[in-house]
Amino acid sequence: QVQLVESGGGLVQAGGSLRLSCAASGRSFSNYGRGWFRQAPGKEREFVAAISWGGGLTYYADSVKGRFTVSRDNAKNMVYLQMNSLKSEDTAVYYCAARFSSTAQAMADMRYGMDYWGKGTLVTVSS
Repeated sequence: QVQLVESGGGLVQAGGSLRLSCAASGRSFSNYGRGWFRQAPGKEREFVAAISWGGGLTYYADSVKGRFTVSRDNAKNMVYLQMNSLKSEDTAVYYCAARFSSTAQAMADMRYGMDYWGKGTLVTVSS
């Protein structure tokens, strides 16, 4: 069974940091673009960050650029999201996703769907 499982969410004060992890199992994801998305209460799910299947290219939403860093470890089937300088508006459920052979920039376009989604991890930033 193929699964993506997020971890690392929690409560943090504004200005603090968190590191999210996404563990993939059931198959190799080395040929998949990997991305992070988030959904705040009452809002639609939005793109946050992505990394290409080869790991050489990344792409970020303007709202997190310079504060968040996405990385991956294909040997471990893992992808990470380091979040620094957190703001109250970063509060959301964060989801990881994977799409076969996707570039980082293409991952930002959810219209074409994702092959796999995790169930999410909640990040709450208190002001």
